[in-house]
Amino acid sequence: MSKIRDPEAIRGLLLVSFHPVLPVVEAVPTKKGRAQKSGSKREVELERELERVKDTLQTTIEEIETSNEELKSANEELQSTNEELQSTNEELETSKEEMQSLNEELTTVNAELNSKIEQLSQANNDMQNLLNSTDIATIFLDDELRIRRFTEEAKKLARLLPTDVGRPFEDLAIKLRHEVLTDDCRDVLRTLVFKEREVQTDAGQWYLMRIMPFRTTENVIDGLVITLIDIHRLKEAEQEVVTALAKGVFADSIVQTIRQPLVVLDSELRVMSANESFYHTFHTRAETVEGHKLPELGNGQFDIPKLHIMLQNILATSTTFQDFRVDHEFPKIGHKCLLLNARRLERETGLPGMILLAIEDVTNK
Repeated sequence: MSKIRDPEAIRGLLLVSFHPVLPVVEAVPTKKGRAQKSGSKREVELERELERVKDTLQTTIEEIETSNEELKSANEELQSTNEELQSTNEELETSKEEMQSLNEELTTVNAELNSKIEQLSQANNDMQNLLNSTDIATIFLDDELRIRRFTEEAKKLARLLPTDVGRPFEDLAIKLRHEVLTDDCRDVLRTLVFKEREVQTDAGQWYLMRIMPFRTTENVIDGLVITLIDIHRLKEAEQEVVTALAKGVFADSIVQTIRQPLVVLDSELRVMSANESFYHTFHTRAETVEGHKLPELGNGQFDIPKLHIMLQNILATSTTFQDFRVDHEFPKIGHKCLLLNARRLERETGLPGMILLAIEDVTNK
């Protein structure tokens, strides 16, 4: 019996070998030669058996070593696979953390977007209410002349419905005696120069129509804005003034028919006449007004360079202007907010033109 040292896989095991032992028999002298011959044959058989056992053991050892090597290789592969799985798991953990971080960012962005949407909705409501409160018919068109937005007042002139948003403007039934409205819109888009015209509805109502380019906050032209301001009362007043002038009874006609403060200026912006409503509104008298230049009236409430330029342009080009705003602290009547409208009054050939200035008090509106 001996302890096995190699290979490593079976180190420490014991190898037990059994050898048969023949009984000791005293040979009969007469049979000596036969006994020796028989013992030698038995030893040869045992040696052969031992060799076979050794060969079998060696083969087993080699197979164990081979299996051991294969197990080592498989173990290494398993260790490599385990490392790869660990690496993949770490990557998945990292990806999970990134996804969680991204989800938190998306949640924050979503909350911000919801806040912006609420602000935009509020601003849209404010703008719509502001537009409707002006009582001015306003239509917004895109760069292909399709309806984008409109005010309540515009419905009276174009029979607009909420479903008309997106429709071509030229398809609408506009109640205006202006056959080239679409052409004017295209001209403004092409030249970016606004147009201003006095137009009438089919019922004879007068409006001041302005077609202007729609500019975004980035100063990009993105359509048109059409506004229609009701000037029917002003046109009636103008006609009354013209009629009165033609009859030579200008002062009396003003006093009797016009309730809105009116002033007639000459070419040097000197007050030729004013109506009773003007004197009543500003608590003044004819002697402190007539014959004086407009900038000299009161405490200089009309001494506005921009206003003077616009009035001179009316005389030079026969244009008009609407809703020039004046905020001022007037003597005797306090703070007032006024809208000034002016136009040229034609006179007989050779005589300088005059200006009709109408004043509207919108302090409490």
